[in-house]
This record gives sequence, C-alpha cells and structure tokens, in this order.
Amino acid sequence: MLPDGHSLLRLQSVRVAYDGVEALKGISLHVNEGEIVALVGANGAGKSTTLNAISGILPLRAGEMEFLGQSLVGRRPDEIVALGITQVPEGRQVFSEMTVLDNLRMGAYLRLRRRDRAGVREDLERILAMFPLLDERRRQPAGTLSGGEQQMLAVGRALMARPRLLLLDEPTIGLAPQVAHQILETIARLREQGTTILLVEQNVLASLRVADRGYVLETGRVVLEGPSEELLRNRDVQRAYLGKDYEEV
Repeated sequence: MLPDGHSLLRLQSVRVAYDGVEALKGISLHVNEGEIVALVGANGAGKSTTLNAISGILPLRAGEMEFLGQSLVGRRPDEIVALGITQVPEGRQVFSEMTVLDNLRMGAYLRLRRRDRAGVREDLERILAMFPLLDERRRQPAGTLSGGEQQMLAVGRALMARPRLLLLDEPTIGLAPQVAHQILETIARLREQGTTILLVEQNVLASLRVADRGYVLETGRVVLEGPSEELLRNRDVQRAYLGKDYEEV
C-alpha cells in the first residue's frame, strides 16, 4: 500500500550519460498505480535510456529514482526485479533455442530461487491462457515463433515475475498492423487486470490512445506532459509526431 499522495514510481532530475554523451538531461516524471503512462518522442530522445535507467541497466549521473518509496539508485537489475519492476526490452530478446515454456520459466527465476514452484506453475497456466497461441506452441523453440508471437512471449516472460510495474520498450516495432493492434489491446487488458505500465512506443497515436498520461521527450528532456487527450490535441505534438493535425481522439 502506498502512502497517500505518493506515486508508484518517481524520477527527479535524472541524468544519464554513456559513451561520453549525456542522454538524459535532468528528466522528472511519475507513474501512479494503475496507470498506463506513455513516453513519446523521436529516435534518440532518451525514451529507452529512461527505461534502462529505471531497470538498473544504466547508472545515474545525478538525480533520484524511487519505487514504492524506496530509492532505486545503485541497485542491481535483479534487485529491481525483486522489488517489482520488470522490463520487456526492445527487440523482444527471447532465448531462441529454448522452448516457449522454458522462456516463461526464465521470467520467474527469482521466484524459483525462493522455491515458489506452486505459484510459478499457477502463473504459467495463467499466461498460457492469456496467450493461446503460446499455449499451442509451448514445446516449440522460441526462435521458430513469428515476430508477434515472440512479442507475446516476451510480455509473458516479464509477467512471470509478477511485476507491480511493467516497462515496455517498443512492443509493436517490426510487427504487422493487425498484430501490433493485438499487442496494444493486450497492454490495455493488463492495466485492467491491475498491472501499472510505462510504455515506450514508436506509434505515438496508438500509444497515447491506450495511455492515461504521456510525457514528450526531446534530446533527453521532458518538453511536454499531460493527459493523453490533451497531448493528442496539442498542435506541436500533432505536427511533429502525427504528421498532420488530428482532431478526434
């Protein structure tokens, strides 16, 4: 339970640099429990860097990050997963030679170390019921799946950790429009089931339609923020990311 007035996740003046370049230049944002929050912007704006900083993959140069009131700064990625944050990386990154079932079990490795075998079996069946195509292919090597099926597997693998916050990095990239639509529907359904989501998505229109709020990033800075409906009606957002004025949400 969060104290009144506290966000599930909070970033304050976060700076990240790698390869000699400052990729995040003091960004601040928050995610409340039960929300879908979208990070949008052009390539190189710092969206994926933000997710990787939250996950502990990239160290902070300055600033503060808190989850459930606890600092994330300096924590290892496995410690952050144990706290309740799981990331679905860009490009899916499934273990191609392992079966669908074994990929899903990998998502629960911390729980298996704690000998939560009964809970893992229960969640495994829940994930397979959520993604019937994965159930049909449970014994197949993950590398033989289509792009859309691999994305479902990557999401399912992340959910096996029972995250309080799910970080999604470009979940529809490279997918056919119909498959991308299915993935976005799944994201909305996950929120309805109680999972809070921070979403990075190349399709600005689709991401803002599914999200409650959004942040627009440019060259490592937050330049706009607000409810999704307001951002969709913002002329600067329309011209920069939608390609034309967009009147109806």
